[in-house]
Amino acid sequence: MMEQDRRKKLKTSFQDVTEWVFDLDNTLYPRHCDLFAQIDWKMTDYVAELLNMPKPEARILQKELYRSHGTTLRGLMERFDIDPHDFLDKVHDIDYSPVDPNPILGDLIAALPGRKHIFTNGDVPHAKRTTDRLGITDHFHQVFDIVASDLVPKPAEGPYVKFLQSHAVDPLKAAMFEDMPRNLHVPNKFGMRTVLVTPAHDSAHNAEAWEHEVVEDQAIDFATDHLDDFLADLLEALN
Repeated sequence: MMEQDRRKKLKTSFQDVTEWVFDLDNTLYPRHCDLFAQIDWKMTDYVAELLNMPKPEARILQKELYRSHGTTLRGLMERFDIDPHDFLDKVHDIDYSPVDPNPILGDLIAALPGRKHIFTNGDVPHAKRTTDRLGITDHFHQVFDIVASDLVPKPAEGPYVKFLQSHAVDPLKAAMFEDMPRNLHVPNKFGMRTVLVTPAHDSAHNAEAWEHEVVEDQAIDFATDHLDDFLADLLEALN
């Protein structure tokens, strides 16, 4: 009976959705592959070099900027007036091999009715290299990145407004998949269905504890630790 109730809830919640919005990092690929950990340490290196600071101190400052400004980039721009494009090029110079190709995910995304979008605090080149590695690039309508949002990151409201307007997305017909709870508050406010993608159960990964704090449960409609399984269940409920 519980499974029938869940399937009914999935169908009721998503039957009118025609716009599918996915965050990129730690959402379209599992957090335990630790791709973002490479970027994280590149950002620490950038701070250390910029300020001629020992790496442990740079790490502390980088995390402070990340938490207080939404991204390390935004914090560095506001406090130290850095060149954002130089920063993005340097921190995304990473090895993408930890991301396994996932054709099953590609098939599931392709089967969703309507348009599919990526909405990321990263940039387009990083998104393309990641989705190319996954083998899912061709399934997305477009990537809305940190440059398109005028370098203002989620969870600020402005980037969501600009995304919805520039892509002609009706939030009442949209769903947002995201790994950080605080990035789902605005989509929920606008009437989007929200899905929190959590780390796989018992997986080893690097993350700040606050990143996964759920302060407002009502902002999250569904949660899953396996995106493929969730989408498969969703498609079964819709069909």
